[in-house]
Amino acid sequence: MFAYDFMRYAFLASTFIAITCGIVGVYVVARNYSFLAHTLSEIGFAGGTFAVFLGWQPLWGMLLFTLLGSLGVGGLSLRTDQKESAISSISAFFIGLGVLFLAISGENSRYATSILFGSIIGVDKQGVIQMVVLSLIVIALIFSVLKGLNYDSFDHIGAVSHHVNTALISVVFLLTLAMAVAIGSQVVGSLLVFILLTLPASTARYLGRTIGAMLWWSVGIALVGVWAGLVISYYTNLPVTFFISMIEVVIYLTAYFVHRIKK
Repeated sequence: MFAYDFMRYAFLASTFIAITCGIVGVYVVARNYSFLAHTLSEIGFAGGTFAVFLGWQPLWGMLLFTLLGSLGVGGLSLRTDQKESAISSISAFFIGLGVLFLAISGENSRYATSILFGSIIGVDKQGVIQMVVLSLIVIALIFSVLKGLNYDSFDHIGAVSHHVNTALISVVFLLTLAMAVAIGSQVVGSLLVFILLTLPASTARYLGRTIGAMLWWSVGIALVGVWAGLVISYYTNLPVTFFISMIEVVIYLTAYFVHRIKK
C-alpha cells in the first residue's frame, strides 16, 4: 500500500487534517458551532467550484469563500434571534451558487464528486505541502489564544466578567474554523468535512474530564477514523469518505451508549 506515492501523500495529509479538525472540533462543540461548521462546508463547495471556474486549485477557492463566509455567517449568527433560519437560507444559496459555477465552468461530474466527497488519489506532493502548512497555521493560531479560547468556550460569562477580549477570540476562532473546513475538504470532501469537526470532539466529551484530555481524545479518534478509512478504502476500492464517516459514527454511538448505561 505504501509503495504508491498517492497513498503516502494521502496518509500524511490526512494525519495533519485529523489533528487540525480534532483540535478545532473541541471548540466547535463547546461553542455550539456545529451548525456553522456544516454551513461553512457548503460554502466551501461553492468556493471549490468557483476555483474550478477560474482555473484555480479548489483549495484556494474554498479558503477564500470559507474565510469570508466564517466572518459573515458567524457575525450573523450572533446578531439574530433566528440564526438557524438565516444560516439555512445562506446554505441553500451557496449550494445553488456552487452548482451554477460548476455548470458554467463546463467541467464534468468528476470535479463535483471530488469537491463534495474528496479523493485520496487527487492528493499530490504539492497538495500535501499546502495542507501541512495550513494545518500548522491553524494549530499555531489556536494555541496563540488558547487560554482565552478555553475560558470563552467553556465559561463565556466568566470570560466576559474577567474582561477577556471575547470578540477577538471569536474572530480568530472563526478564521481557524474556516481554514480547517477548507483543508479537511481535500480528503473527506466539503459535504462531510463537518463530521471530522464534530463527531470526534463530541465523543471526546464523554471520555475526557479536562479540556486537555478532550483535545487528546478528539485528535486520537479523528486519526483512527481517517487512518482506518484510508486502509479499508485502499483494499476495497470504495469511497474513503464512507468509511471515515461510518467509523466516526460507530465510535460516537459506542461512547454515547456506554455513557448512558453507566448513568
